Amino acid sequence: MAELNLLVDGGSFFEGPRWRDGQWWVSDFYQYGVFTVSPEGERTKILDAPEQSSGLGWLPDGSLVYVSMLDQKVMRRATDGTISEYADISAHTGGHANDLVAANDGNLWVGNFGFDLMEGGDLKPAKLVRIDPQGKVSVAADDLFFPNGMVITPDQKTLIVGETFGNRMTAFTIADDGELYDRRDWASFGDKPKAGPRSELLKQLSIGPDGCGLDAEGQIWIADAFNQRCIRVAEGGEITDEIAAPPGQGVFACILGGDDGRTLLMCCAPDSAAKRRKLANEACLYTARVAVPHAGNP
Repeated sequence: MAELNLLVDGGSFFEGPRWRDGQWWVSDFYQYGVFTVSPEGERTKILDAPEQSSGLGWLPDGSLVYVSMLDQKVMRRATDGTISEYADISAHTGGHANDLVAANDGNLWVGNFGFDLMEGGDLKPAKLVRIDPQGKVSVAADDLFFPNGMVITPDQKTLIVGETFGNRMTAFTIADDGELYDRRDWASFGDKPKAGPRSELLKQLSIGPDGCGLDAEGQIWIADAFNQRCIRVAEGGEITDEIAAPPGQGVFACILGGDDGRTLLMCCAPDSAAKRRKLANEACLYTARVAVPHAGNP
């Protein structure tokens, strides 16, 4: 069993964890900002995100890009600290914009809820949005059930998307021009649910893929939002390792990092309900050491 170590507490709801420049980077939904966290647990607010930040990534010039959830935009923080709007994706989103992954060439893919999750709306399929290196916005794929955490393989040829309400991880081949094709199940955890009332949806789900990170053996560590754990999954769906959340907590995102890439960071909170998380500071970051290091993006 992996030993969990508390890195940071007192957050509202951590998301979008990344490792870069010798430190962790993370969004906090309801403390409305992007933070860095040192390996010793010192947390520093890097920027204010009044419309709620989520997924994080970097452009080839070193600029930070982050999802602005409530106004459905992607924002850019230049290397000099200047913040500007990078892209407006609202024409292609249903519900909040959410996670993001950045390719080495500057292509970005951004997911969204697809429906009003926080108010218990009916499940509707969502579109995956692409922002190309020139900032042009287009639909990369549709009919995804809550496209959430994503990874890109080290060769930059495959994008894998977690469908939180779809019981699966879905893979696409990335063409040289950035278009996605050859859609396929990378891992299926059950039948794909039917769109409709949320009360019926929850009965159809077994695993809820949320934030995730790829390792050097081609397996993916996935925050299982429905079962209070992180799981390591091989292509095809076999679960090869599992780390339970601390008592009373769920896990909603994870990533590999640290100097050797073998530290798994887990974003934990009692639940993901906005009304409760806004009123409490109960979110924590935990770390665990694993055998296989990080690979690919993010």
